[in-house]
Amino acid sequence: MDIGAVDHVEFYVGDAQQSAFYLCTAFGFRICGQAGPETGQPHHRSLLLRQGGIEVVLTSALSPAHPAAEYVARHGDGVANIAFEVTDAAKAFELAVERGATPVEQPAVHSKDGTEVVTASVLGFGDVAHRFVQRSGDREQFLPGVMDIIAPDPDEGEHLLSTVDHAAICLPAGQLRPTVAFYEKVFGFSQIFEEFIEVGTQAMDSKVVQSPSGKVTFTLIEPVADREPGQIDNFLARHGGAGVQHLALLCDDIVGTVQTLENRGVKFLQTPGSYYDQLQERFASMNLQVEDLRRTNVLIDEDHWGQVFQIFTQSQHVRKTFFWEVIDRHGARTFGSGNIKALYEAVAREKATS
Repeated sequence: MDIGAVDHVEFYVGDAQQSAFYLCTAFGFRICGQAGPETGQPHHRSLLLRQGGIEVVLTSALSPAHPAAEYVARHGDGVANIAFEVTDAAKAFELAVERGATPVEQPAVHSKDGTEVVTASVLGFGDVAHRFVQRSGDREQFLPGVMDIIAPDPDEGEHLLSTVDHAAICLPAGQLRPTVAFYEKVFGFSQIFEEFIEVGTQAMDSKVVQSPSGKVTFTLIEPVADREPGQIDNFLARHGGAGVQHLALLCDDIVGTVQTLENRGVKFLQTPGSYYDQLQERFASMNLQVEDLRRTNVLIDEDHWGQVFQIFTQSQHVRKTFFWEVIDRHGARTFGSGNIKALYEAVAREKATS
């Protein structure tokens, strides 16, 4: 199937312009394209946002005929499509359907002025689809004939964030193993990591699947049914089923990036001070200074390959479902699961001393 990187991520939202305003002013994205009635799309409006190697499409329904209308009514704003770069979109679509995927969008060719893009979509998990995207010609012409590209801003701005590192996906209890098997069979992904995480009376099971290219990574998580309900159960209830809990965006300087984003109004989760008091015991050495981490609420974990630094935003959604992660890898290949237990213990210590 020859899946490369994440081509783009499409959100279905109630108000594309309002969502774009937040991502541009707070995260530094730029509006680079638009589609709607003016481009022959009477049932929806879409905005294309870019930063570094990240492309985000925000789509709002203009009539009940567009699937974004039903999606937003059922789930609220959220990720509806994680698109894959491929060398042959029609062949990838054919293979996926042969292997058991449900077709969503038949192969279509979009061309203009020597640029051609072929797309097709199949269903992934829940109501989230995967669009195969085959490109030739000018990469800037995102979807020729459908998306009008706005003239680039003379000031390209800073690129605080470079690429999509991974997507974290919440699944109902009992769906983890079948979903892993689905991605292995249909898309040729491989399971690269698994962990059973216990936090007090709560527990969750997680497995990570990745494309052969190593450029598309999904962390799949399900709650343990016989334990006390926790954050995964809350997401599933509020979202109305399986969905993308967060997208992790890679950066090169997490301390500086977090400071800049905070100055622009991004709200991050706060970390108990006692978390940082225990870092010297958890790690023999650290690539970043403890006081810098404490000041910015950045978390640290490590594996056999190195360290990873991460922080999560507060959810800005009405249902308190989707949020963002900012991640900075110093060799580490895993996903900071050690921070779940460390944060839980830190909160418990603070409660005991307050």
